[in-house]
Amino acid sequence: MNMKFIKRLPSKEEIISEIPVSLEIKNIRDKRVEEIKAIFEGKDNRFILIIGPCSADNEASVCEYIGKLAELQETVKDSILMIPRIYTNKPRTTGGGYKGMVHQPDPNKAPDLVEGLKAMRKMHLKALTEFHMPAADEMLYPDNYSYLDDLLGYIAIGARSVENQQHRLTVSGVDVPVGMKNPTSGDFSVMLNAINAAQQGHRFIYRGFEVESTGNPHAHAILRGAVDPYGKNIPNYHYEDLKYFAEQYINSNFSNASIIIDTNHANSMKRFSEQPRIAKEILWSRKYDSTLKKMVKGLMIESYLVEGSQGVSDNVYGKSITDPCLGWNETEKLVYHIAENS
Repeated sequence: MNMKFIKRLPSKEEIISEIPVSLEIKNIRDKRVEEIKAIFEGKDNRFILIIGPCSADNEASVCEYIGKLAELQETVKDSILMIPRIYTNKPRTTGGGYKGMVHQPDPNKAPDLVEGLKAMRKMHLKALTEFHMPAADEMLYPDNYSYLDDLLGYIAIGARSVENQQHRLTVSGVDVPVGMKNPTSGDFSVMLNAINAAQQGHRFIYRGFEVESTGNPHAHAILRGAVDPYGKNIPNYHYEDLKYFAEQYINSNFSNASIIIDTNHANSMKRFSEQPRIAKEILWSRKYDSTLKKMVKGLMIESYLVEGSQGVSDNVYGKSITDPCLGWNETEKLVYHIAENS
C-alpha cells in the first residue's frame, strides 16, 4: 500500500464531547432548520440567501461577517431568510491550493487534520451560538459531515461531487435541505439523477457501519452554470434557461421541486462584481413567470468583508483567499434590493 498511516482520527463522539452544543442552541438550530424546510415545501414565501465567503479561512473575520449578516437579517426578516456560508472544505482538482480549514486551520502552516476537524466544529458552533444562524457548508467529504450534523442548517453538494454515489447515498440520510449542483459540464440529467437518488431510501456502508436511510425529500437543484470544452461559460440563470430546466424538473415528479441559483462560479465566470446584475435578472424572471416564482427559492452569493481576493500569504483581514467575493457595502445594497423585489 503506497500510503503512510499517520494517526487515528478522533471519532464523532470524541469531537462532540470536546466541543458540545447546549440544548438551548440545539433547539434554536432545529427551529431554523424547520423554517428552511418550510420554504422548500412552499409553506413559507420568504426568499433564501445562502451568502458568505467563498471559504471560511479565519474564525475572527468569518464571525465578524456573520455578525453583520445577523443584524441585516433582522431588518429583512419578513421577506428573506439568510443562511451564512461557512465552507470549511474546498475542492481542489490539482495538487496545489488551499484545501480549507479542515486541512489547514492556519493557512500559513502545515496541514493538521485533527486540529482542522476541531477548528471546523468550533467555528460553526461559535457562529450558531453567537448569532443563532445555522450555516451552510459543502459536503466535499461525506465522512466529515458527521462532525457537523448537529450544527448545520443547509448542505451543498458541489459540481465535482454530484456524480459520486457515496455523496448521493449520504444525502439520502441527511435531515436538512441539500442542494445538488449541476456538474461542470452543465448536464442537467446528472443533477436530476442525483436528486432522484438522494430522495430515495438506501442501505449502504457509512463510517464503518451498514446503515439504512429513508430518503431526503428536501434534496433540490442548484444551478451554477457550466463551461464548454473551449473554456466559454454556459450560464443557466437567464429566463429561457430557467424555463427549460424548470420543465424538466417538474416532469421528474420529485418532492419539493426547488431551485437555488448560484450567482458566482460558472454563471459569472467568477467575475464577482457581476453577482448583483445576475441576481436582479433572476428576480425579474420570477416576477414575470409564476412557475419560476414558485420554484426559484433563493440565491447563493459569495460575499465577505473586503471585496476581491488575495494570495494565501497576503494576510488581508476579511478578504477571500480563494475565489473573489463581493465586499460588505455592495452586499448590503444587494440584500436590500432583493428584499424589496423578491
